[in-house]
Amino acid sequence: MGGSVSCCISPRESPKNHRIELELEECPFTAEDVSEDTGTYLQHISDRELPDELAHEANPSDHPRATTLFLNKSQTDVREKRKSNYMNNVSPGLVMRKYSSCSTIFLDDSTVSQPNLKNTIKCVALAIYYHIKNRDSSRTLDIFDEKKHPLSRQKVADDYFAVNPEHKLIYRFIRTLFSSAQLTAECAIVTLVYLERLLTYAELDICPSNWKRLVLGAILLASKVWDDQAVWNVDYCQILKDIAVEDMNEMERHFLELLQFNINVPGSVYAKYYFDLRSLADDNNFGFLLEPLSNKRAQKLEAISRLCEDRYKNLSKTCLRKSLSADNLGAVKSTKAILS
Repeated sequence: MGGSVSCCISPRESPKNHRIELELEECPFTAEDVSEDTGTYLQHISDRELPDELAHEANPSDHPRATTLFLNKSQTDVREKRKSNYMNNVSPGLVMRKYSSCSTIFLDDSTVSQPNLKNTIKCVALAIYYHIKNRDSSRTLDIFDEKKHPLSRQKVADDYFAVNPEHKLIYRFIRTLFSSAQLTAECAIVTLVYLERLLTYAELDICPSNWKRLVLGAILLASKVWDDQAVWNVDYCQILKDIAVEDMNEMERHFLELLQFNINVPGSVYAKYYFDLRSLADDNNFGFLLEPLSNKRAQKLEAISRLCEDRYKNLSKTCLRKSLSADNLGAVKSTKAILS
């Protein structure tokens, strides 16, 4: 028909495809492992790493599509509460819940970039509470055992490993550390990410005997990774006056080794944990305080959004910046100073 290959020839009768079929009969690999161009076995790197990739997606602290562990742990109690409310004819929602309308928009002061500190710590403490209450077992290590490595001089109770702490106790412990070290709400979210990553990597459980030291180790690491001005271990010894800095250093080393030194937290994973914490707050009926959106609050939100955009633009310019050659040195201008 004017082409180099006649349209009447079957594709299976092509010498090239016939050669590939003969090699497939002799080769133990599948057809996907054979290159159509060379006819030889060529395994792609993604095929070799497929099992690791599947395990990676199953870990919520590494992959944004996997559901967080604490949200799964809380669903048992949430279902029981909803069933109890249904049987007792109790409204599951808040009596004073507010809804947006065409004329009024209700928003809280918490965003992904700047979460509310108090509410975030409450949600993180609640997530840890559900981890302890609905744990599958009590797998732990001696380095995190509070009996063997106490955080204070007070005597540890004999049944310390069997009594689950209340949500208020966990909240006060975390709030004391964040208030004394002046940590941010973003650091609390990263702390929860490191905790769930440790549980997955090291196959441990948060239980009454180790929750304080696990939380302390996660806060130590999160404050150094997230905050520009990190708090040193000796500074935490001033908050927890009865713990030695050598013990703090050893616990941090074990924490990093169990994390396999994976301290990276992608933005997608951070955002997933933030919104799952908000869902946890709604399920437990202590949602964030809603207020009408005024002009002042709208301008504040717009300023925060503009600041994030400027940071992204500056980062892009920095990555694309080119060095000057010797011919253009005379064209360099001095930067104007801004006096405030």
